[in-house]
Amino acid sequence: MFISFNQNLLKSFSAVIAGFFFIYVGVLHFIDTAWFEPIVPPIFGSATFWVLASGVAEIAIGIGLLAPKTRENAGYGSALLLIAVYPANLYMWIYNIELGDGSSLTPIGHIIRLCLQVLGVFISLWIAGGIAKIKADNS
Repeated sequence: MFISFNQNLLKSFSAVIAGFFFIYVGVLHFIDTAWFEPIVPPIFGSATFWVLASGVAEIAIGIGLLAPKTRENAGYGSALLLIAVYPANLYMWIYNIELGDGSSLTPIGHIIRLCLQVLGVFISLWIAGGIAKIKADNS
């Protein structure tokens, strides 16, 4: 019981931290659109559209993670969003694209970003309860 309580508390804490993070980054998409635009692969068309659309999705997911009633769906949504936006990160890595402020990541920085992205997907699935469902199905 004590371990379960701590895990639920940790999951709630993680969801709140992730929620505020998604809201913060989503708002940045509107405040400094030009910073994000260079990493949108040209094949997707209007970079501004995709930056704003992903900003809306991040804010919505962040709000969903803050509310316990919508946390499960928002957890799955955040996992999907992290996967969906990775082509921009991969494009930035492959073509060494500079961000709107002229900065770019080192090769190690891109590897760290990939690892954090994968970790974010797993944390999102854990928040949603998907990891527990996979374990239960395999038992």
